[in-house]
Amino acid sequence: APERGKKTTWAEFLRAHWSGFTAADFFTVEIWAPRGLITIYVFFVIELATRRIEIVLLPPRSPNLNAYAERSVRSVKEECLDRMIFFGEDSLRRAVREYVAHYHAERNHQGLGNAIIAPLPVPTKALGRVRCRERLGGVLRYYHREAA
Repeated sequence: APERGKKTTWAEFLRAHWSGFTAADFFTVEIWAPRGLITIYVFFVIELATRRIEIVLLPPRSPNLNAYAERSVRSVKEECLDRMIFFGEDSLRRAVREYVAHYHAERNHQGLGNAIIAPLPVPTKALGRVRCRERLGGVLRYYHREAA
């Protein structure tokens, strides 16, 4: 291959493989359980190109990785988890599930040109009334236009 001798820059490498990169991180959440206050460790993986996330609960000492993952941790904590008190692991799981649904289908992402990752179907005409869809008792809100 005649191109082998050519040096490839880090930026060129990243551009060529961007769609296959993921980042991972973890964060902690304090919850009230029958035996008192406990710490839950939440581990997640984010696809860098699409910003899709997958959240799985794991034991402590999972690795911190990079800025994309850390920014996602900051988002879920500031927009959702820091505003709630959890009574048991099930309430935390429900909140995280609701946040992920909001994150993928309703939340604009600056890193993607203010696009939504997986938008819900919208009416073709923008004549209907503006409605608010709430999740988690109004902690997460999404405004949309109803069909005319």
